[in-house]
Amino acid sequence: MEVHQVVSGAGGESGMARCGAGLFSAAGKVRRALVAFGAKLAKIARDDPRRVAHSLKVGLALTLVSVLYYVRPIFINWGVSTMWAVLTVVVVMEYTVGGTLIKGLNRAFATLLAGFIAVGAHKVAYLCGNNGEPVVLAIFVFLLASAATFSRFIPEVKAQYDYGVTIFILTFSLVAVSSYRVEELIRLAHQRFSTIAIGVATCLFTTIFVCPVWAGEDLHNLAAGNLDKLADFLEGLESECFRENAPGENLESKPFLQVYKSVLNSKASEDSLCNFAKWEPGHGNFYFRYPWGLYQKLGALSRQCASSMQALASYIITLTKSQYPEANMELCLKVRTACGEMSLNSAKALRELSEATQTMTAPSPARTHMSAAIRAARGLRAELSQDADLAKVMHVAVIASLLSELVTQTKKIAESVENLARVARFKDPEDAQKDVVISVVS
Repeated sequence: MEVHQVVSGAGGESGMARCGAGLFSAAGKVRRALVAFGAKLAKIARDDPRRVAHSLKVGLALTLVSVLYYVRPIFINWGVSTMWAVLTVVVVMEYTVGGTLIKGLNRAFATLLAGFIAVGAHKVAYLCGNNGEPVVLAIFVFLLASAATFSRFIPEVKAQYDYGVTIFILTFSLVAVSSYRVEELIRLAHQRFSTIAIGVATCLFTTIFVCPVWAGEDLHNLAAGNLDKLADFLEGLESECFRENAPGENLESKPFLQVYKSVLNSKASEDSLCNFAKWEPGHGNFYFRYPWGLYQKLGALSRQCASSMQALASYIITLTKSQYPEANMELCLKVRTACGEMSLNSAKALRELSEATQTMTAPSPARTHMSAAIRAARGLRAELSQDADLAKVMHVAVIASLLSELVTQTKKIAESVENLARVARFKDPEDAQKDVVISVVS
């Protein structure tokens, strides 16, 4: 009996020990997960501190409109309709000023228009008597909802007013349907529009005047950053592949062969920022009716250039793995030298164009580098067309052909930036230099 009790006691203690160890292990996992989550949040905040400011702005806007619900005299006047102001802030508040403007104005005007039409539909239905009123209202809801929904397939409406059309359908349906049971329809429509207008005004005030985030500035920086990434690719290509002492090995892991990918994936962000920027008022160096559409054209040319880089990077990686022998050393040296000149001068031109775009000055220095790259491309084409050993160095010719295409794309980008500088009235480089000197002296 005593032995059994001793064994039972030992088994219980070991079970408790295992249970404690399991709880300790689980607590450690939870702690590590919380630490990792906190580190992730801190990284997001460090990458763009404006995200923290935006979160605080949303909290501020919701706090301001909540006063409508908490203050008794206001609540007695508007009733539960004050909740529409809170809902408006939740759905309208966007990260950028343009995003908030496009949603806020769409919501306000769509609500106003839908309210007017719904009240008119109610008046027409009322003339048809008690039996005909619900039928007429149902016909109005069917026709207008169908027509508004179909209008969302129009590309121009989809791009600019899709949210407004959705709010129009929602508001018209709610007001038209509720008009059959609600006696004071005008008062209901007035309350709803007033509270929505207050919510929109609160969103616009906090978005524009409290740490504003301008979509136009983000689009401008995105365009300049993409040109910098293209220049990084060409500079890496020149130093790792075409320089005299270039290693030419283990290129697959080189970062410069991956930078073009973010340029290829930038179309969605670019289109969204351009759409928002068109709604923003003039700010900083960006005046009202600024030519934002030219940034989309510049972005399309950058993506074309990046797609050529993708083909070039794929071919270079395949070539280094295959280790083809160089059949004609003299010709290969000529091609390598010409390719190095094309890469380096195109990279310098793109770098100058990026700086010109960023500082909003005319890109005059880029023309010198573009001319040198074009001369190298033409000379290489002439050399390859006359050489009889072209078939023996076909893999080199493919690289040369792709680089020539990159030179052409870079030239188009230069023309696009020059057009942007002319239409947007960028500062002359000499005037910009004078402004810098004056600011330093002052």
